[in-house]
Amino acid sequence: MLEKIKMLPLMAYLAVHNFVEDLKNDEKGSSPGVDTGLLILVAVLAVVLVWGFLQGWLTELIDRIKRELNF
Repeated sequence: MLEKIKMLPLMAYLAVHNFVEDLKNDEKGSSPGVDTGLLILVAVLAVVLVWGFLQGWLTELIDRIKRELNF
């Protein structure tokens, strides 16, 4: 029994080491669901950024047109 208790730290180390090595060597890639979710997130962020930049420019453009046409 004492020998088994002495081997526990080594067995725990080897289990964790093998788990980490398996993760490093895993070449499956990401799932299509994760890829789709990331693409949707990037698209939404791009639309928000473009809208943020264009909103100020469009507001200024409309104000200039109103001033020129005396609205």
